[in-house]
Amino acid sequence: MEYYTWILAFHVMSFMSWMAMLFYQPRLYVYHQEHAGNEGFVEVVKIQESKLYHFIGVPAMWATIISGGAMIWLNPALFQSGLWLWIKLVAAALLVAYHYSLGWYKARLAEGTCTKSGKFFRAYNEVPTILMIVIVIMVVVKPV
Repeated sequence: MEYYTWILAFHVMSFMSWMAMLFYQPRLYVYHQEHAGNEGFVEVVKIQESKLYHFIGVPAMWATIISGGAMIWLNPALFQSGLWLWIKLVAAALLVAYHYSLGWYKARLAEGTCTKSGKFFRAYNEVPTILMIVIVIMVVVKPV
């Protein structure tokens, strides 16, 4: 257990990095869709979308999952500490699904086949905020 707090610190840093990607990636999609007529701009945005997703988002997501799993493995009693952990895990699973949906949209945008508007991506950008609020409340407050 002497490494537990180090793993926890790494988990929090990984989660913060992952959330940064989840917050910004849909914003790039807004710019992509709202400036579709400006080919030079869109080409730059495509590069940003790809690098953010693959070089920040994917490693941060896996670091978050692995460090979270390690904490549960080191302290399985967490499952007896209340419903909060289960709610957090469900919210985290939804974040993973959201992450992969961003990859799907990225591929459609790159192909030029995405039919979603900038307005859609503005609304879609709120999903990780809601899930992050649930996760933080469950971890810090542990209301259930």
